[in-house]
Amino acid sequence: MTKLSSAMPRRVVFQYHVPVHVEVEDGLVCAVTVIDETPVENPTVVEGNADYLGEAVKAADDGQPWPSWRFGY
Repeated sequence: MTKLSSAMPRRVVFQYHVPVHVEVEDGLVCAVTVIDETPVENPTVVEGNADYLGEAVKAADDGQPWPSWRFGY
């Protein structure tokens, strides 16, 4: 068994459904707000090592009071 080097990053990217608030003006999206306080449920691996998914979800869903993310166009 090979021991992982501490210099080797453990990377996993996952996705899950979250509610969003979309603002539309004159038929064009002008802003999107992601409501990221939503608990992580049914995550899907997008890229990286799936062995780290459980640990990554636990780190991402640890109850931190994150604000919502807002994207304006």
